[in-house]
Amino acid sequence: MGATRVAVVGAGAAGLASAKALLDHGLDVTVLERSDRPGGLWVQDGPGGTSPAYDSLHLNTSKGRTEFADFPMPARWPDYPSASVIAGYLANYADKFGVADRIRFGTTVTAVRRTGPVWEVESRESRHATTSTTEQYDAVVVANGHNWDPKWPSPAYPGAFDGTQMHAHDYRNPDVFAGRRVLVVGMGNSAMDIAVDASHVSKGPVLLSARHGAHIVPKYLFGRPSDATGGALAVLPWRIRQTIAQTMLRLAVGTPESYGLPRPAGGLFQNHPTISDTILHRLTHGEVVARPGVERLDGGTVVFTDGTADEVEVIVWATGYRVTIPFLDRAWIGDDPEAMPLYQRVFHLDDPTLTFVGLMQSTGAALPVVEAQARLAAAYLGGRYALPSPAGQRAAVRRAHAAAVQRWGRKRPMMRVDFDQYVAALPREIRAGVRRAAQGAPVHTPTAKTEAAAETEAQTETEAQA
Repeated sequence: MGATRVAVVGAGAAGLASAKALLDHGLDVTVLERSDRPGGLWVQDGPGGTSPAYDSLHLNTSKGRTEFADFPMPARWPDYPSASVIAGYLANYADKFGVADRIRFGTTVTAVRRTGPVWEVESRESRHATTSTTEQYDAVVVANGHNWDPKWPSPAYPGAFDGTQMHAHDYRNPDVFAGRRVLVVGMGNSAMDIAVDASHVSKGPVLLSARHGAHIVPKYLFGRPSDATGGALAVLPWRIRQTIAQTMLRLAVGTPESYGLPRPAGGLFQNHPTISDTILHRLTHGEVVARPGVERLDGGTVVFTDGTADEVEVIVWATGYRVTIPFLDRAWIGDDPEAMPLYQRVFHLDDPTLTFVGLMQSTGAALPVVEAQARLAAAYLGGRYALPSPAGQRAAVRRAHAAAVQRWGRKRPMMRVDFDQYVAALPREIRAGVRRAAQGAPVHTPTAKTEAAAETEAQTETEAQA
């Protein structure tokens, strides 16, 4: 028989890292991707229509903290490369590690279901929209991302608006704002980038509205990428890291309130900070003006919660994204995929051959996180790593959830991970699983093992004993 067959849904960073790790373990990998090229959200205007990338988009984490460990970014690159450069980087990664040959482009997964000992994956090729194909796999890696299904305000704000409304997902360049009065609603990275872009072409200052504040972190602090500081403090408890980092930030740029923005509800490292050098400059120069939350819409006017009102012609709702996994039945993901419990944010508690890579919200960059998750999933599916008992997995999920609620509150606590702690913890988890396997704990049994997989197993076991 051939090697264990694994379907990977998505060819963004998470799917590519998963496929690479699975191939390293000698597994038979098929990547199903709806677009016509790899790169996921970094590929602007792909035919899949799911990318939110815009012309001015750049990394908001530095390249040294964003790159794959297996594929460092060139030293000559700037600290914060553009989206197009990252799309090229991911395409090169796919080529270098043989992943590109395993991708079936133009393929939309429509259903994934468990049938006896196998997973049935139903898909449709875009060029044959009425024709579906069903194939069988031993395992499935869900890597479809969660920044592609726009979330609009719900319930909608009272009143009606006569102008143009758009979600940040559909923004590409500032031409749409030329000579118009613009309101951007939100405090995330996209909101700040769009407000800055619009402020160069809009009629009058861009209005930036938010009910809740966020910490604004410039891309450089004291001459270095700001997230390098986080890496240096990673060994400390997060509360101590928070105190040190907030003090440094306050000394360097002040507080959000000093720029007219709402006060953040939580401390740094509790809510995701907004990374921007330019928004503070535009605020201090009056090209962007802060407003409180929206109260209601009134024709060509927007009324805010403090009773003020402004004439507006374009509203950009930078209000985030829903977690959507349309091809999995509710029996697997529950009513709210954001609350789905996963062991180590990777393994489904009812069937670990259904794994998830990238279904998390990190305090730092995504690529090192998905790379670590992919290695964990591959170690299990390759038969070298044993999971804890089902009761042990559920207990670990409960502990992680309780700690997340204590730190981050009730906003997506199940998905939250501390970047530095998590990336360091998953290799330790692999070593622990190798030890469990050596002690007789059950492992996933691949149908065949290649020489490359055997070499990887030997290396893993050596690391575990070290």
